Amino acid sequence: MNTTHTSLATSHTLYSLELRSFFLLLVCPFLLFLILLVVKSQSRWCNCAICTAYVTCSWSSNYPNLCDWLTDLLRQSPTHTIHIHVLGNIITANPDNVEHMLKKNFQNYPKGKPFSAILGDLLGQGIFNADGECWHFQRKMAAVELNTASVRNFTAHIVSSEISQRLLPLLDSVAIDNSELPDGEVIDLQDVFRRFAFDVICKVSFGLDPGCLELSLPVSEFAKAFDTASMLSARRGAAAFPFIWRAKRLFNIGSEKELKRAIQMVNSLASEVIRQRKNLGFASTHDLLSRFMGSVEDDKYLRDIVISFMLAGRDTVASTLTLFFLQLSKHTRVKDSIREEQERIGSCEELSNMHYLQAALYESMRLYPPVQFDSKFCLENDTLADGTFVRKGTRVTYHCYAMGRMEEIWGKDWAEFRPERWIQDDSKFSIFPDSAFKCPIFHAGPRECIGKQMSLMEMKAVVAAVVKRFDVEVVNGNSPKFAPGLTASLSGGFPVRIRRRVQTKQ
Repeated sequence: MNTTHTSLATSHTLYSLELRSFFLLLVCPFLLFLILLVVKSQSRWCNCAICTAYVTCSWSSNYPNLCDWLTDLLRQSPTHTIHIHVLGNIITANPDNVEHMLKKNFQNYPKGKPFSAILGDLLGQGIFNADGECWHFQRKMAAVELNTASVRNFTAHIVSSEISQRLLPLLDSVAIDNSELPDGEVIDLQDVFRRFAFDVICKVSFGLDPGCLELSLPVSEFAKAFDTASMLSARRGAAAFPFIWRAKRLFNIGSEKELKRAIQMVNSLASEVIRQRKNLGFASTHDLLSRFMGSVEDDKYLRDIVISFMLAGRDTVASTLTLFFLQLSKHTRVKDSIREEQERIGSCEELSNMHYLQAALYESMRLYPPVQFDSKFCLENDTLADGTFVRKGTRVTYHCYAMGRMEEIWGKDWAEFRPERWIQDDSKFSIFPDSAFKCPIFHAGPRECIGKQMSLMEMKAVVAAVVKRFDVEVVNGNSPKFAPGLTASLSGGFPVRIRRRVQTKQ
């Protein structure tokens, strides 16, 4: 009996090995031939200096980040526009071109099917990945909901509660007095801000509290999966040869297998939240999911909408706060001016009157935008404002990071962290009419960020509360090196020590 079972098992194993060998001998050469054929037939294949540097990553020997290399190339271009042929991508830092794309010829520059394919597995038909009627419907619905007094008050209450009950106690638990030697606990402030923003956006979007910022700093599988999915989706967009990631997705191997697993985790948790919300009822709640349920019945569509809001509300806020405190650590004068404004106004709750604080945030985002670039795809042949011809189907990218570093836009002092450039003579914050296209940190035109005021309120509240009570001492203050992702994040985190201010010590 045992001998029979052993023989059958052995035969089955040999049969499986034979099938696998047949596959390797017959199919793999065919796939290799197809790959070589695609590479050879690539109309975008190019041996120019820029394309060669991009494909081989030789730029990395002289620049810490891809965005710094592209900025240098854009500066050198007379029109501040370049073409990376292997990507089929025109990149520009010219404000006139940006206005042409985002406003004057808006209909000709949608997100496009190629972009939708890159982020579709993660974002689905969410607002950041949609075009046409689908985008218009979500835009209109979100604009109505986000501008209601009840949602604004609901969000402000959540932000205030998360700051007072979690963020400040956490920072105080690791803080040292200013008189002590620098031997206090080192924490990753980027991770702290991500946890804070994730808690806030989950409460606002789902009515769910993941508790990521509890003193024990618990691991959130949802947040972890979301990070992985965001990073790997971004790698798709940077790939010189998209057929490689498409093939990996087809055979479910490598990074695409990891991406699929992460997205399955995001989907399962999002679906469970939607199910629970439906069971609990939503008629009297203020979270976005509950309010959207009044207009949307399709659970998959609901998931896409909310995931997109989470991407915007969590990652961009955490990125901005991280890079702001990095700047603040190097510019004591700005920190002192923020504190002087607080003392003059008399309350951290009067955020709308903190014009210098808002100017400092904008100045930080000018130099370090949370979304460093954004792309559209040209529907029909077109010519940009600087005379650059754009062929149908070409990807056109405006590079916000580079635009914040252009002398022609900001003057010879572009490299200075100077919030005063955003302040009018009456000491009030101001954005001039054309500045949206000079520094499109919240996008511009019909697709301008509808959550801008909400995110500014959240970031101003965090900065005002932290700066009033603590000094942030950066452990490693070198030039920032960015990790791959859909938003700007520091590779290796943001290690800091927290010091209590003598003025606020109890």
